Amino acid sequence: FCVPETKQIKSLIFGTTRGRINDDRNRIFQEGTGTELPMTGDKVFVHYVGTLLDGTQFDSSRDRGEKFSFELGKGQVIKAWDIGVATMKIGEICQLICKPEYAYGAAGSPPKIPPNATLVFQVELFEFHGEDITDEEDGGIIRRIITKGEGYTKPNESASVEVWLEGRHEERVFDERELKFELGDGGSLGLPPGVEKALQAMEQGEEALFTIKPKYGFGTAGSDKFNIPPDATLQYKIKLKTFEKAKESWEMNTTEKLEQSAIVKEKGTQYFKEGKYKQAAMQYKRIVSWLEHESSMQPEDEEKAKALRLAAHLNLAMCYLKLQEPGPALENCDKALELDADNEKALFRRGEALVVMKEFDRARADFQHVTQLYPANKAAKSQIALCQKHIKEQHEKDKRLYANMFQKFADRDAKVSVYGY
Repeated sequence: FCVPETKQIKSLIFGTTRGRINDDRNRIFQEGTGTELPMTGDKVFVHYVGTLLDGTQFDSSRDRGEKFSFELGKGQVIKAWDIGVATMKIGEICQLICKPEYAYGAAGSPPKIPPNATLVFQVELFEFHGEDITDEEDGGIIRRIITKGEGYTKPNESASVEVWLEGRHEERVFDERELKFELGDGGSLGLPPGVEKALQAMEQGEEALFTIKPKYGFGTAGSDKFNIPPDATLQYKIKLKTFEKAKESWEMNTTEKLEQSAIVKEKGTQYFKEGKYKQAAMQYKRIVSWLEHESSMQPEDEEKAKALRLAAHLNLAMCYLKLQEPGPALENCDKALELDADNEKALFRRGEALVVMKEFDRARADFQHVTQLYPANKAAKSQIALCQKHIKEQHEKDKRLYANMFQKFADRDAKVSVYGY
């Protein structure tokens, strides 16, 4: 790949102007297209051929028939690559001559690269794309770093952050603000969940571009406040000016955990009332993370913790039902029932989750259990009737399916007896 023509960058790559290498060995073989260059953190895909100054080849991705990929600026390759590839455009083929201090240094890389070796690379850049920062790696939040931050620590949940941000939908700027808030409270400021997720991946002083898909943006509802339509992909430019981390679970004593759990429970309830179910779920999850494995409590504190955990799981189940995510709803109902085996809400909500999953027999059993324990629960009786209706419909459908299947077998057997095959 190419050696940049500025004296500053040339000095970095050559290391010194003494003993310069002939200019005809320092050139672009094929111009790239477009104007966009890779950014720090981007995943880049290249082909390369590496040789020593005497022409001896020591490595080639082309010979292996497989492109090489790495994250730019993360120290995954030699320094010269991080510097040089950042100057390339897609489709560019060019050459880089790397002094030892920007390659493998005094140690070399035995047996193919001797100590203090100057290396020559020919590299072709095929593509690059931003870093996926989602836990599921589903492409929902893609980051491209404009300015790298300082240090290695990042904000955690409940951290106090000071940021500047600009939100765009297509080419329209719909939000531009400086904000100071605690992570977890962004929803009350009109921020989509993806912005808070993005901030937890940033270092202090970092400025980055984020592409946020609807799942992590304003979802199917859009945003009336910002005139964002349903299922919109958003672009945010964010600068994390400063932050102060919140205490981690292991840094808090039991009293602090109980106090904070009560506070975030109220926050979650407020989000739920506003229809912000994802933000509400984030608050309830914090209660579970703080108290689920807490041990050696006094009896009074243990009762408080149990009540908070039970409420958190019940509320999480309701949030997930609202979000049409029956799997996590079912899991939280099971967790609630471990704490209170006959809990009316847990049994009913588990039944609701099973209905969504079309497991009508299991759902009916839960609703029947509710009516046995709580005879006044009319909603459970209605759900039993609904489950029985679905079960009957499924049986009739199965009967028709099997009848058709048996008829086909009978027709086939009749052909065999008549035609002999």
